[in-house]
Amino acid sequence: MIFLTVLKQVIVLFILIFVGLLFGKKNIINDNSVKSLTDIVLCLVSPSVIIKSFIREYDSKMLYNIILSFLLAIVVHALFIFISSLIVKDKVKARKSVLRFGAIFGNCGFMSIPIQEAILGETGVIYCASFIAIFNLFAWTYGVVLMSGDKKEMSVKKMFINPGMIGLVIGLAIFISRIKVPEVISLPIGYFAALNTPLPMLIIGYHLSKSNIKTAFKDLKLLYACVCKLIILPVFIIALLYLIPIRGDLLVSFAISTCAPVAAYTTMFSYKYNRATELSVNMVSLSTLFSLITMPLIIAVTQMIA
Repeated sequence: MIFLTVLKQVIVLFILIFVGLLFGKKNIINDNSVKSLTDIVLCLVSPSVIIKSFIREYDSKMLYNIILSFLLAIVVHALFIFISSLIVKDKVKARKSVLRFGAIFGNCGFMSIPIQEAILGETGVIYCASFIAIFNLFAWTYGVVLMSGDKKEMSVKKMFINPGMIGLVIGLAIFISRIKVPEVISLPIGYFAALNTPLPMLIIGYHLSKSNIKTAFKDLKLLYACVCKLIILPVFIIALLYLIPIRGDLLVSFAISTCAPVAAYTTMFSYKYNRATELSVNMVSLSTLFSLITMPLIIAVTQMIA
């Protein structure tokens, strides 16, 4: 029953993705419109979702779990980096950088937040916001060095000054200070937040429409890296958190964040640093398709043990 509930949520997302794929094939949306939609999601919609989740009654236990989720997210990303350096290999440096980046960094924004909201409600979004904040810290430090091969490319500014971090800081300030947000402000935030499910799915669908899935299926190292991202690494982390022991919504939230498919950042960074761009597109696309099966299974099992 739990599996079917999760599967239903994922299928809903994939219907939206299919619409984006269809629109991409029919040229109803193009590179320019998708770039604009992406900017809207990153700069307006995602921060609104995070802020909206914090407009709630103050709870000291929740604050403790938020701090704990920050610390756990740091441990998770550090372990992902360490393990991927051991198990994800390729003789070509550019391919190795892309495969490792994709294995480490998941689509915890576009894919995870809608599922968090559907399964755990605003509590899941809060935990996911912490995970995304740490994701950004690692992506703009280790991730940039991995892709560029140059430590000078690290962006300290983008580590801390990005829409996700700004939304988290504003949300935390509202939550901790117990500010009563007037309806004239909370309603627009809610309306923008409501766009978080359809817009990201359309964007993912568009990118799928431009990928070469047939080529991806012939690349064994790409397939293996996708298995690492979707199954091996998240299962390892969930087992570790369970042994600590972490239970309840926090464990389920981390399961959703860690088993998400390869992050769109993989393609963005590969373009920027000229690192096997086609491989990055195929990795994002293939892992997104596979996640239709892997995410419901992993999330459902985690819910049963949580």
